[in-house]
Amino acid sequence: MQKKNILLAVSGGIAAYKAAELTRLLKKQGYAVRVVMTESATRFVTPLTFQALTGHPVHHQLLDVDEENAMGHINLARWAEHLLIAPATANIIAKMSHGLADDLLTTLYLAAECPVSIAPAMNQAMWGKSVTQQNIRSLMECGVQILGPEAGDQACGESGMGRMLEPEKICNILSSSENAALKGKRILISAGPTREAIDPVRFISNRSSGKMGYALAEAAVKLGATVTLVSGPVNLMPLTGVGLVNVESAEQMYNAIAPNAHEYDIYIGAAAVADYRPAEVVQQKIKKQLMQSNIPLTQNKDIIAAVAELPNRPFVVGFAAETDDLEQYARHKMRNKKLDMIAANWVGREQGGFDSDVNALKVFWQGGDETLAMMDKPLLAERLLELIAKRMHEKNTA
Repeated sequence: MQKKNILLAVSGGIAAYKAAELTRLLKKQGYAVRVVMTESATRFVTPLTFQALTGHPVHHQLLDVDEENAMGHINLARWAEHLLIAPATANIIAKMSHGLADDLLTTLYLAAECPVSIAPAMNQAMWGKSVTQQNIRSLMECGVQILGPEAGDQACGESGMGRMLEPEKICNILSSSENAALKGKRILISAGPTREAIDPVRFISNRSSGKMGYALAEAAVKLGATVTLVSGPVNLMPLTGVGLVNVESAEQMYNAIAPNAHEYDIYIGAAAVADYRPAEVVQQKIKKQLMQSNIPLTQNKDIIAAVAELPNRPFVVGFAAETDDLEQYARHKMRNKKLDMIAANWVGREQGGFDSDVNALKVFWQGGDETLAMMDKPLLAERLLELIAKRMHEKNTA
C-alpha cells in the first residue's frame, strides 16, 4: 500500500529535537514527508536538519515569494494527506482552538482538509491548566487526534504529564490506523465507577476498576479511531493518544457525555454509573450515631438511554454486569434503552468481572449474539471493537 503524504509541522519547544527522529522514522516507514516550522522552532533545530532528512526545502514563512503564486500555505495544505503537528506547544494549541492564523502553521491548520493530529509538549503545570484542557477538548470536538502527552522527567527539571510522545510511538499509532477497522471513526467511551457524596467524607460507589473501559479506549486508538474517554475515579494511568475527561459523580458524567454524544460515531457505556444519589449532601461529617438513620435517595439520569434518544444518535453499545439470568436481563436492557448492542458479563464468580485483568462477554444485538471467551481485557476489548465495527457497518448498509 502506498503511504500517505505527511506534512510535519514543528512548533517552538525543547521537544522540537524529537521531530528530527520522527521525520527519519516516518521516511523509513515509507511516508512522503515535508516539514514546516514556526520561527521559534528554528531556534531549537535548524531548517537545514529537516531539509537533509526529507530532501525538500523547509517552509517557515506564511507568504513565500519563491512560490509561484505566493500561496505556499494553500499548496502545502492541498499536498498533505495528513497534517501532524509535533511538538504542539500550549501556544499553538491555544491559537488553533480559537481559529487564529497569524503564521504559516496555524494558517495551514485552517486551510487543511485532511486529518490532523497533534503531539502536545509542554511543562506539566501548563498541561494541567484548565484553559489548556479546554483548548484540547475544543480541538477534539473539531476532529483533531491528540497523541499524548505522557508523564516523565521534563527539561525544566520538573516531572509530570506533558512530555511529547516518543517518535516511535507516534509512528506506530499513525501506521496502525492505516486501513484499520475503525479508521476515521470518533468514539466516546465511559469507564470506571461514579461517587455520589453523602457528606464531605463518605460516598456511595461500586467496585468498578475501569480496566475494561480503558482497554476499549486503548484498543480503539490502535484500530484507527479518535477516542474520548470520560472516566470516573480510577487508579489507572492516562492513555497515550486518548482524550481524557475526568469526572466523579453520575451528574458530572452525564454532563460530559449527553450534550456531546451526537458528535461521535460510536458511544460505549462501559462505566458503572450509580443509579441513585443522596437527595441532599450534608455539609458536615455525619456522626457515627446518626448514620443509622435512613438516607433519602434520588434517581440519577440514565446516561445511555439519553444518548440513545438523541435525534442524531451514535451507534450505542451498553454493558450489563449480572449475577443471574444474564441473557434475559441483558436483552431486556438492550430493548428498554434502545441500544444497538449490549455486552454482558457475569460478576461475583471466580474469574472475570470487577477489578479483574480477564473477562468474558456475551454480546447481543437484534437478531444475533456472540460469545467472547475468557481472555485478557486488552485482547477482549479488541475483539469487541471488531464486532462493533462489523455490526455498525451492517446497520449502515442495511
